[in-house]
Amino acid sequence: MNASLIEILDKFLVVIWPMLRLSAFLAFTSIFSARAVNMRIRISLAFAMAFFVSQQIEIPKIDPITADGLMEISRQILIGLTMGLVFQVASAALVVAGQAMSGSMGLSMANMVDPNMGSVPVLSQLFNIMGTLIFLGMGGHLIVFGLVMESFKLIPIGQAFFSQDMLGKMINWSAMMFLGALLIALPVMMTLLFINVGLGFVARAAPSLNIFTVGFPALILTGFIVMIFSMGNNVARIDWVWTQAFMMLRSYLGG
Repeated sequence: MNASLIEILDKFLVVIWPMLRLSAFLAFTSIFSARAVNMRIRISLAFAMAFFVSQQIEIPKIDPITADGLMEISRQILIGLTMGLVFQVASAALVVAGQAMSGSMGLSMANMVDPNMGSVPVLSQLFNIMGTLIFLGMGGHLIVFGLVMESFKLIPIGQAFFSQDMLGKMINWSAMMFLGALLIALPVMMTLLFINVGLGFVARAAPSLNIFTVGFPALILTGFIVMIFSMGNNVARIDWVWTQAFMMLRSYLGG
């Protein structure tokens, strides 16, 4: 009986180490941490993936109640959070793009409550949904799971992860939040800039004209028209942002 309990405990410890990394990744990454994917689904998925990983790689025996075990627990959770941060930055680029376009069009106060991102403008909601659909359409979930599985070979359990080079990559990658947002929102923002300049000339030429009654409808209508015509390019840019996220995750893992 005692021998059976020891065997069960050993098998549990073999599964628990990869599950820590996978659970932290699924809980923190932008796509799988939404409320639509509830906690039971994420835990079940993490356990199934951890069981699969435990059959593919050799996991060292580490006592979790020792100092080394507690350090390894923190390391595995930190690795999962770091990998999830890559996709959080990519998703934040879509939200910032929607906020910039909403501010230019005068829709900043038309906010909706997003359970994943918080209170964000309606255009951020639109780009967030578009980004999720593009991510799934390009097979991003399969690519991500493949990279996460490969992380156990590139960064084995028990190996140090963080370095000065890694911190530099994290800081450089955070710039993608603004670069991706600028690329997505640039057509609308530039067009509305010229519209504002034209409205300024009109207000100067006809001071008696109430420019606000003309300006706000013109900005909203023009913004939506430009956004519709630039939607194809925006899809390509969102696809590029996700591709850069995959490449950065591979770079994080040392590939």
